[in-house]
Amino acid sequence: MTLFDLILIAVSLSMDAFAVSICKGLSVCRVQPKHALLCGLWFGGFQALMPALGYFLGDRFSALLTKFGPWVAFALLVIIGANMVKESFGEEETLNDDFSAKAMLPLALATSIDAFAVGVSFAAMQVQILPAAALIGTVTCLLSAAGVKAGAVFGCRYRAPAERVGGIVLILIGLKTLLSGLGIF
Repeated sequence: MTLFDLILIAVSLSMDAFAVSICKGLSVCRVQPKHALLCGLWFGGFQALMPALGYFLGDRFSALLTKFGPWVAFALLVIIGANMVKESFGEEETLNDDFSAKAMLPLALATSIDAFAVGVSFAAMQVQILPAAALIGTVTCLLSAAGVKAGAVFGCRYRAPAERVGGIVLILIGLKTLLSGLGIF
């Protein structure tokens, strides 16, 4: 997997957190740097943690994953990507201006579940997880922090298109992974 592929995955995975951060930015009367920092750290931290957890779980089954790795990666990435596209057509999320741990923990967990599954697929592809997880977390942190500010400026109108693009990118990376594993691409 190339660095470009990892960057695309990181950006794609961060779209849920970015969308939630935009809505969090909308929910406060006046956005302060601490709002952006809190969203960035919560979402980025979980987006870095979850693929590592998925990787280590997937690593326990490495012999099986080596044989079926490209198929597993393809299936997981397509399922995650399709789910992101499907969710982009759903109801708008309603969020309040609460940035406490009680409010942010479930949001961070919910927006990083797909990163867990990507971590499992990384184990199948034998990706070096620490740099990959750090990149995913950093990209998500930066985009989430920017999302809070963007929410104050632009609003939630771009949430759905961002999730659709992220989902489509994951599906395409899954297809590329499968074709590479089969020696076609």
